[in-house]
Amino acid sequence: MIKVAHLTSVHYRYDTRIFLKMCSSLNRYGFDVALVVADGTGNVEKDGISIYDVGTSPNRFLRMFLTTSRVYKQALGLNADIYHLHDPELIPIGLKLMKSGRKVVFDSHEDVPEQIINKPYLFFPVNKIIAAAYKLFQKYTCRRFNAIVTPTTRITNQFQNINPITVEVRNYPVINEFVTSRDSAENWNSNKVCYIGTLTLDRGLKELIIALGYLKNEVQLDLGGIFYENSFKLELMNMPGWSSVSFHGQVGRDEIRTVYKNCIAGLVVLHPKRNYIDALPVKMFEYMSASLPVIASDFPLWKEIIEGNHCGICVNPLDPRAIAEAIDYLAEHPEEAIEMGKRGRQAVEEKYNWTTEEKKLLQLYADLLRSEERRVGKECKSRWSPD
Repeated sequence: MIKVAHLTSVHYRYDTRIFLKMCSSLNRYGFDVALVVADGTGNVEKDGISIYDVGTSPNRFLRMFLTTSRVYKQALGLNADIYHLHDPELIPIGLKLMKSGRKVVFDSHEDVPEQIINKPYLFFPVNKIIAAAYKLFQKYTCRRFNAIVTPTTRITNQFQNINPITVEVRNYPVINEFVTSRDSAENWNSNKVCYIGTLTLDRGLKELIIALGYLKNEVQLDLGGIFYENSFKLELMNMPGWSSVSFHGQVGRDEIRTVYKNCIAGLVVLHPKRNYIDALPVKMFEYMSASLPVIASDFPLWKEIIEGNHCGICVNPLDPRAIAEAIDYLAEHPEEAIEMGKRGRQAVEEKYNWTTEEKKLLQLYADLLRSEERRVGKECKSRWSPD
């Protein structure tokens, strides 16, 4: 059995992209899958996937050195055929794994240089200097990996100039995870909308809370996720609109499903920053998968998806009144909202789903394994190729 190890020192062990999609797909197709994490909650086997925990570190500095060293030690012990890295800080250990003859794939979840520039705790010109240094580091190191995996076209274009074996595997939803049925206005709950995700200023949280104060209808916001800055959480809680918020904290997949089922719309009103404008936010497609109309930022790519499929409303994310008007419109037009939700679900079933994306991942792994015919031979072609 071919052994694959996915490595992360940052992400949640049941991360949607890493565990729910990639590891689960590989396990379903017969790979022996291990996931190395650093969250301090222990080793476990879940759904046929072995999860190894190397423990947490008290701060970012120690995580980048102590935790990554532990991840490397655990990775070596697994003796996998392919190692799949999910964090930039794991790039050095990826190079060490390659020296020992392993196949290594780097998965760039984000446009990291752009992300560094927008870090709130880094100021000009420090952010620019660090971003430029990382760009050079990325160019030098990532060309040596066996393959690069990316989630969006813009990031793909950046890496294709570094490594010709770059495969775009988009973060589309698992097609049957969020299935709801709303056939008429009678079973339509018209007093809740939701946002579940990262809770930061640039995700449009402040504008969203302000928008709640402009609503004509009594609509509650179901809010889920983790605040990484307690000061920002306190700022929002002291705003008048917070009285219309039901805060769930970090939520699991079952609770997310319940939230979606009881809402009239899902919100994804990220600020117009470069690393968001061309992004494909998984929450947007999850809302569509759950037959929820989407209220989204009016970025050209997002408008093409939302308005092109007639499954929601795009607004200026910096305008709380526009956000409020979109929420009010859906609350007052349930039949139209239901049709929007149906069209969104249809679009997910036809094109925006993980089934189409997992084939790319499986094909990449099959290609990497074919390069070692002495070990895999014809079995690789017949068993692991998605075709």
